[in-house]
Amino acid sequence: MKLVHLFQMKATVAAPTIIGPTPVGTRQIFAVTGGTFEGERLKGEILPPGGEWLLDAGDGFGQVDVRLMMRTDDGASIYMRYSGLMDFNEVVQGKLAAGRATEFGDNQFQTHVRFECADERYAWLTRVIAVGEGRMHPDCVEYAVYELEHDA
Repeated sequence: MKLVHLFQMKATVAAPTIIGPTPVGTRQIFAVTGGTFEGERLKGEILPPGGEWLLDAGDGFGQVDVRLMMRTDDGASIYMRYSGLMDFNEVVQGKLAAGRATEFGDNQFQTHVRFECADERYAWLTRVIAVGEGRMHPDCVEYAVYELEHDA
C-alpha cells in the first residue's frame, strides 16, 4: 500500500458542550461552524451541520468521532466521517495553553476516514479508504488526509 495525498482540511468549531464526567469519561461536543478543504482532485467548503463527539476517558487520549458535510466548489455534496485517537501530551497541552498551533507529529492524532457521495463526479470517494493526521490551531483543527492505494 501507499499513501496518496487527497486534501488538506481546516475546520472551525464552536466552544464545546461538556457532558460528564460519566462512567466512560468526559464527552465534549464541538459544533463545526465551517472550514475549507483543498486537494488536487477536489476542493470546497465545510458546511454546518457537523460536529465532533470527543470522548476523554482520562487516560491522556481522546477518542475522535467526527461527522461533516462538505460541498465541492462545483456543487457536489459529500458526507465525511472519521474516528481515531488524539494524544493530549505535554507538548500539545503547552502549545494550546500558550495560544499556539501544534505541529503534525507533536502527538498521536490519526484518524480513519470514509466518504459518501451521490454525485457521479465524486462517486469514487465512496470506495476510498483514507487516513488523516491532525493538528490543532487556536482557531481551527487541520487535517492532512491521505488515500490508501494498492501498490501494484
